[in-house]
Amino acid sequence: MAGCILKRSVMTKKIVLVGGCFDLLHYGHISFLKQAKSSGDYLVVALESDENVRRMKGDTRPIHIQKERKEMLEALSFVDEVIALPPMAGDRDYYEFVRAMRPAVIALTEGDPQKGKKSQQAKEIGATLIEIPKIRTPSTSQLAKLLGLE
Repeated sequence: MAGCILKRSVMTKKIVLVGGCFDLLHYGHISFLKQAKSSGDYLVVALESDENVRRMKGDTRPIHIQKERKEMLEALSFVDEVIALPPMAGDRDYYEFVRAMRPAVIALTEGDPQKGKKSQQAKEIGATLIEIPKIRTPSTSQLAKLLGLE
């Protein structure tokens, strides 16, 4: 994880950390990321590995490999940095990553199944946890089914 630590010059900014798969980038992602960015100065996206996406979402995912997902996110003007995560064995790996980064804010979407874990991580490093309301828009899984990709 040493390669995932932010540059020293960034550390003076209020860093907002979000994480996710961001497989088929859609309006819900854009809205979430914009709102997350408004909570600080520097938005960092921790992008799940292909292996972890497959484990979480099933054998037909990801639709786009991590390198492509990273490039799409980096094209968004309000995303300051995308960190391509290596395959993570469990919660301890994620905690070590968050602890090393020390963001001021951890943002998540309303209904995030990892809320309890992210809340604990935020508490342990002194970060603020913000929950961004979900908007009514098709999810990546719904879009993949509509497009016949799943």
